Amino acid sequence: MSRPGYLCSAWPWRSAAYLGTGAPAGAVALVGIAILAVLGGALAVVLVGLPLLVLTALAGLPVAWAERRRLGLVDLDPAPARHRVPAAGGLRVWLTTRLREQATWRELGYALLFAVLLWPVDALAVTVALLVPLSMVATPVMMATVGGGEEAKVLKQWTVTTWPSASGFAVLGAVLVALGAYVLGTAAGARAELTRLLIAPRDADLGVRVVELARSRVRLVDAFETERRRIERDLHDGAQQRLVALTMTLGLARLDAPDGPLAEQLARAHEEAGKALAELRELIHGIHPKVLADYGLEAAVNDAADRSPVPVHVDLDLPGRLSQSVEAAAYFVVCEALANVAKHSGADRARVSGGWAGGRLALRVRDDGRGGADARGGSGLTGLGDRVSVLDGRLSLSSPPGGPTELKVEFPCELTGPAAPCA
Repeated sequence: MSRPGYLCSAWPWRSAAYLGTGAPAGAVALVGIAILAVLGGALAVVLVGLPLLVLTALAGLPVAWAERRRLGLVDLDPAPARHRVPAAGGLRVWLTTRLREQATWRELGYALLFAVLLWPVDALAVTVALLVPLSMVATPVMMATVGGGEEAKVLKQWTVTTWPSASGFAVLGAVLVALGAYVLGTAAGARAELTRLLIAPRDADLGVRVVELARSRVRLVDAFETERRRIERDLHDGAQQRLVALTMTLGLARLDAPDGPLAEQLARAHEEAGKALAELRELIHGIHPKVLADYGLEAAVNDAADRSPVPVHVDLDLPGRLSQSVEAAAYFVVCEALANVAKHSGADRARVSGGWAGGRLALRVRDDGRGGADARGGSGLTGLGDRVSVLDGRLSLSSPPGGPTELKVEFPCELTGPAAPCA
């Protein structure tokens, strides 16, 4: 409506068509709903009216169907239906699905509002903004035809007896038609937005997309963890076993070789193979530790604490197993926190505590170091925060100068099985 060519475009007439068709559609909806409700209520005593009452409850479906198509006159964005597809065929399943849907009752509410209140407003807007100005524009024509060239009634209120007066009313009517075009556009836009809000809100698609996005993120995390476990298993059962066999073969060859250059080369080869095996084991442990998959988060955290160069006290209360994605994310958060304690904090001791309660897993890693840690300083906590947020978790860091440093992480989750046997 703010564009210069609005009056010359089709939008004023589209708005008039939208509001003009709303009046007869609303009148038909009022008559239909009233008949169904009255007959259903009157015949409910003999049970014949019960199907009519069910039809009354479903009256919003055809009304909403027609309204979604009328919206196309003034809204170029499609307004799809929000109904679910029944799980099976048959009238009973269809009725059960529709009567349990929120969209059905929203459409019924809109149908009642439309039948009682909205269509008279549509008719009033068309009358005031279009019909009244057009009747004024037609004053000279009325005077020349019906009035015999002597007089004409303007809106049945004023009598015009001269041609200059009739021309003046026609000019005023033309000005009012132009102003009425903006009134029609405003009224039609407001009506269309109200209709869409009640029967086809735009944010419904957004909500569905957000839910699907959250679900897809969880599926991606699960697929990622599954792939990590597969890689860990392949390395453990394949490359690691070959390196073990190679190390043993080199060790036996070293024992059998006489002293000399060959024995020294075999010794160096044996030593390098041992280092490669140790690095591979560390890599496998970093990808996905077997203790986490076999015995759960508590055993894996205790294992990480045993390998930490800083003494770590573990106090966890986990009554059962959690989902694999949550256990993996929580474990790697603890490992990263303990690695930061060993590298940067200068702490003498650290503590890992927490547990599961009320549908949430809460863990805290605390040390008595110098403090001053900053997640923005490349400590690796930013990546962990992203990994935690994928699972709708929260990660917070408190590290004032002088210490202590405390890292907290929470995950919404449920128990998936009993506690694993002790490692």
